[in-house]
Amino acid sequence: MTPAAATGLSDADFARFCEYFYKRTGIHFTSGKRYFVDKRIDTCIRNSRYDTFASWFAALRTNDKGEMMQELINQLTVNETYFLREDYQFDAMLSTVLPDVLAARGGPGRIVGPVKILSLPCSTGEEPYSIALRLLEEWDQIDHVDVEIHGGDIDSDVLAKAAHASYGDRSLQRVPKPWLNKYFVSVGAGRYQVDEGIRSAVTLHRINICDTPAMRAFRDFDVIFCRNVLIYFDELSSRRAAENLYGALRPGGYLFLGHSESMSRISPIFTPTRLPEGLVYQRPTGGK
Repeated sequence: MTPAAATGLSDADFARFCEYFYKRTGIHFTSGKRYFVDKRIDTCIRNSRYDTFASWFAALRTNDKGEMMQELINQLTVNETYFLREDYQFDAMLSTVLPDVLAARGGPGRIVGPVKILSLPCSTGEEPYSIALRLLEEWDQIDHVDVEIHGGDIDSDVLAKAAHASYGDRSLQRVPKPWLNKYFVSVGAGRYQVDEGIRSAVTLHRINICDTPAMRAFRDFDVIFCRNVLIYFDELSSRRAAENLYGALRPGGYLFLGHSESMSRISPIFTPTRLPEGLVYQRPTGGK
């Protein structure tokens, strides 16, 4: 038996809660995450006007689109990121994917509409801002092609941090010094803020990747980075997320997953494509 939380969370309570949270978010917690979940629920209850799990959980279910649910999501989502993480995939984007996107859409100077790139989940913003930095510094078409960069996450707290875009040494450890001087402003205490021009070029959204109706608002993306999130889902949620990502891509569009993730274990709807830098997945051009 796992010890109950300070608020009296029993094994039965834990099971009920995990089933409920899974249905709302697609995130699956096993018994191995019991201590982590108990502690986060304790925090939410202590921040509320309720003093027991039963009363708090009843209120949560009564208004599961409100502030209580958002606080819970913010507590239970893990956000581990830094600038230029797994940058071999950015290399692939620049050297192969974007040239292919332009060629498929008529060639440089002839494409209709912007090239659209999505980072999902974007956490505190390091990934979409890394994409912007790599494009500005290393893509020879950046002055000739309109680009839209979007970031989305289920956690409203990390989105607020992404919008502010202030980072410390750990996040910035891989940013070249010339880039730091060029695109960041020191805000004191060892922190640097992404300059306003880049911040304004990234559009942020609160979105749950498993929420199919909400994901229908995301369409015609040429490139999606969805790294290190599917590992938190079970088979059903992973398949739903894959289908939503498929719907968000333009036919022929590219999907990057984390290095430990494989779409072949989730769904056959994407075409695996081997690039010099590694594996990427495409929505087939004949797909509906």
